[in-house]
Amino acid sequence: QVQLVESGGGLVQAGASLRLSCAASGRTFSTYTMAWFRQAPGKEREFVAAISRSGGSTLYADSLKGRFIISRDNAKNTVYLQMNSLKPEDMAVYYCAAKRDYGFSLSRVRYDYWGQGTQVTVSS
Repeated sequence: QVQLVESGGGLVQAGASLRLSCAASGRTFSTYTMAWFRQAPGKEREFVAAISRSGGSTLYADSLKGRFIISRDNAKNTVYLQMNSLKPEDMAVYYCAAKRDYGFSLSRVRYDYWGQGTQVTVSS
């Protein structure tokens, strides 16, 4: 089992950058595919990005490609989400998720563990 704790959210102006972190407990972090999802008020939780166990492969939501970058440091048991050129529509609670099975998935039901989320607010 793994526990996930997100941090780095906050209030920023449109156009700014923010980096989210997700720290994982346990010694098996490198065996999990990791992902970020987000949920805006009144909307479904949506896929943002995922990264393979080694960090060598990544997958992004089409609408976010080029602005967001996912990375991981297995030595620190941490996954990151660098968010650039933030827009008001990026405002949401951002969740970190871990998946035991090999391979990527855009579906939240395929992920086994979740963090509590961190709020990102973008003012126009």
